[in-house]
Amino acid sequence: MQYFGGLMDIKYALLGFLSWKSFSGYELKKIFADSPYFYWSGSNNQIYRTLLQFHKEGLVDVTVEQDPPRPPRKMYTINERGREELKKQVESAPELPQIRNSFLAQLAWADLLDADEMTALLDAYRHEVEMHITMLEEKERRGTTRPRRNTREELLWDMVSANIMHSYHSELEWIDTVKTKLEEV
Repeated sequence: MQYFGGLMDIKYALLGFLSWKSFSGYELKKIFADSPYFYWSGSNNQIYRTLLQFHKEGLVDVTVEQDPPRPPRKMYTINERGREELKKQVESAPELPQIRNSFLAQLAWADLLDADEMTALLDAYRHEVEMHITMLEEKERRGTTRPRRNTREELLWDMVSANIMHSYHSELEWIDTVKTKLEEV
């Protein structure tokens, strides 16, 4: 299952993170790589291109930090115009999640398998989902990078996490239902 897949998503996620604090492009890249909240399949160059576009549009300010012996790094900070743009996006009509699950296409043609092969397929998928849940739980335990400026914001991020975890736990329940119904056929 994949969530938050498009360029618009990364654009507003980047603005959102920049509303929290200033980041370099490299730091933002690491946040997306480690985040259980934002699935994104684009290239790292997309982050840097988006940050440059934000600067051209006047949504962020850029400063250069010198920290010898390291090379200088550009730090991006959202400005008032960027906050207004982010607020417009937050206020816009919500979209339904775009859930893409390639296993469903695989299962649709699984009538080609005998009962043991079908069980093995479902068990393998269950294992993958369980491993992903374990990984997400570990990232949560480690305190993934997310803003915690106030109780309300922390609650909202907790609810985002709970939604994602609920989806994966629902997937496990669905696998059990599929197995039970197949036994009845």
